[in-house]
Amino acid sequence: MAKMRVGLLFGGRSGEHEVSINSAAAIAQALQTGDNGNKYDILPVYIQKNGVWIAGDTANKVLDSKTPLSTEDTNPSQLWQFPPQVQDVEVWFPVLHGPNGEDGTIQGLLTLMQVPFVGSGVLGSAVGMDKIAMKMAFAQAGLPQVKYRAVERSQIWSNPCIFPKLCDEIEADLGYPCFVKPANLGSSVGIAKVRSHSELETALDSAASYDRRIVIEAGVNARELECAVLGNDNPKASVVGEVTFEGDFYDYETKYTEGRSQIHIPATLPDKIVTQIQEMAIQAFKAVDATGLARVDFFYVEETEEIYINEINTLPGFTKFSMYPQLWKATGINFEQLVDQLVQFALEK
Repeated sequence: MAKMRVGLLFGGRSGEHEVSINSAAAIAQALQTGDNGNKYDILPVYIQKNGVWIAGDTANKVLDSKTPLSTEDTNPSQLWQFPPQVQDVEVWFPVLHGPNGEDGTIQGLLTLMQVPFVGSGVLGSAVGMDKIAMKMAFAQAGLPQVKYRAVERSQIWSNPCIFPKLCDEIEADLGYPCFVKPANLGSSVGIAKVRSHSELETALDSAASYDRRIVIEAGVNARELECAVLGNDNPKASVVGEVTFEGDFYDYETKYTEGRSQIHIPATLPDKIVTQIQEMAIQAFKAVDATGLARVDFFYVEETEEIYINEINTLPGFTKFSMYPQLWKATGINFEQLVDQLVQFALEK
């Protein structure tokens, strides 16, 4: 039986370029292991940091070395460097994190190509990426969230008389500590925890340099829990995991520095809380019109047993040590089976 050609799309122009390479290397290995090796043929397609797309042997070298390719020898005006095999791709597996990867842009391109692809479509990806749109979808679905405020860059930068008043309003509404987040970045990039008026002003100014839309959330003393979702029309939820960490909050450095955070799977929780989180994860998945895969993050206030949904990630990190595949491994689906199922869900969709 002829093997199915999978186009593995990775790299990208976001700040999560290196994370994408590591995820793609793990997926490439899984697609060539055991029964998968008899089913799939891989064509890697690497997007450099300057936006140039390169396929074939050069892309394979990036996967093998897990090191970004220098952009010195490539010109963004020559965007595509594709071998003829690209025409034979039967299903695409995008492994792109952050803007221009999981925000609906690449999903729109793949949709126009009329070839099946793994993960959410344009709507699910876009809503899942934009924290403000996401929160609106969660609110419409009746999912509990911490109190928040959405502002635009123009409110921060355009009028020096308005900005202090805006900070006063946020301070009165949300109190301290609170978290300032760019609406459209992943991996905790640009996020700041603030405890004073001056810190709030600095954090808002910084977040505005990343995105024109910013969300500010009230702080909550809670455990951070995560649940994985898999499927299309009838998605299933995994066991629940917990992230604990050193430091003040789960920022980019903590997330990607070895030894700074720990994953506990399954999390030690009452059965009723696990069931609630699993049900809420599926609700969130459907609320943003996600398909294929997603990881849903929660806050759990142990003293009151309150659960707040934090966010959904429609293209989570995918190394063998990432939370998403580890949650499914603990649920009974190993890494190779998981990758295979994701390809099958892409074809089904």
